[in-house]
Amino acid sequence: MDARQNVIVDAIMPAQVRAARGLLAWSQDKLAAASGIPKRTIARMELAEAAPQRRTVQAIRAAFESAGVEFIAENGGGPGVRLRKAAP
Repeated sequence: MDARQNVIVDAIMPAQVRAARGLLAWSQDKLAAASGIPKRTIARMELAEAAPQRRTVQAIRAAFESAGVEFIAENGGGPGVRLRKAAP
């Protein structure tokens, strides 16, 4: 199995990572600290320079989700992100 097949289940697109950082006003340094993933790996992922390993995607996704980001799957309108609605 190559690296690209390794992340299909948990896949998030480079644009989703950039958008999620924008929603939270996080720098790559902040995401690196929150996820435990090196900043260079995050930069390479955002530029689509390499297919990340599954554990990398899971760590990034978990960091964003714990901060309130929801990932929207491809559903005909394209993948995206949004902030979770605050509880009333």
